[in-house]
Amino acid sequence: MSGPIESQDYEDFRLFLEKSCGLVLGENKHYLVNSRLSRLMGEFSVSSVSELLRQLKLGRNPGLRERMIEAMTTNETYWFRDVFPFEILKNQIYPELAKQKGAGYAPRIWSAACSSGQEAYSISMGFSEYQQSRPGSLRDVQILGTDISGAVLKEAREASYDSLAVARGLSLERRQRFFVQNGDRWSLRPDIKARATFREFNLMDSYTLLGRFDVVFCRNVLIYFSIDSKKLILKRISQILNPGGYLFLGASESMANYSDAFEMVRCNPGVVYRLR
Repeated sequence: MSGPIESQDYEDFRLFLEKSCGLVLGENKHYLVNSRLSRLMGEFSVSSVSELLRQLKLGRNPGLRERMIEAMTTNETYWFRDVFPFEILKNQIYPELAKQKGAGYAPRIWSAACSSGQEAYSISMGFSEYQQSRPGSLRDVQILGTDISGAVLKEAREASYDSLAVARGLSLERRQRFFVQNGDRWSLRPDIKARATFREFNLMDSYTLLGRFDVVFCRNVLIYFSIDSKKLILKRISQILNPGGYLFLGASESMANYSDAFEMVRCNPGVVYRLR
């Protein structure tokens, strides 16, 4: 059992987390910190978060900083989450891009905080369905998935999931069409997998090397950031979107008070934000 976190250590950790990756911890999340860091405490043979923080300050353990950030980030994800963003993409945005750009165009889509790849690969599956309904209207889609956690990105690149993971949000029809079963694992079909690339990325870092995008998925992410960090992230997203590009936020997230660079488009169901 890990020992309690001393008040000053907890404040230091909150500050470390916000400065490192923009995540904001509430005032009374001591239990959450203890539970999230318990495995690391075991690995480094320490009995409390306070001791783990002291090791971090001493700087004797390479990779400890990244491991602590990784332990605190939430990697909740499933296929076609909330459904409507993928339907809007397939039924509204792709046809619009095909009309504006022509059949030779390949849209670029960014899946920010992509976790183990379900969102990025849902986009890829949805594009295959779009191609089937409108063959030849767009060339292909290029998807970039980014996350702060190297561990979940490794899973994303492997694109092999257990039965529990494929059951979350994935219909039987899509499972049979887009996956190959190998024992108790389900591997994504190579053509679906090939559209997505993955890289480590901190949303508080510079966006200049990411390139430009037609669509950005930054869903269920901003809720963990401070007001100033939300404003900064939205400003940077607006700067890498192509004119008229689209941004999807989480179903419970709002643009209000954080950015005036976008206009809300009601799609019934759901909303998407378009760059002004």
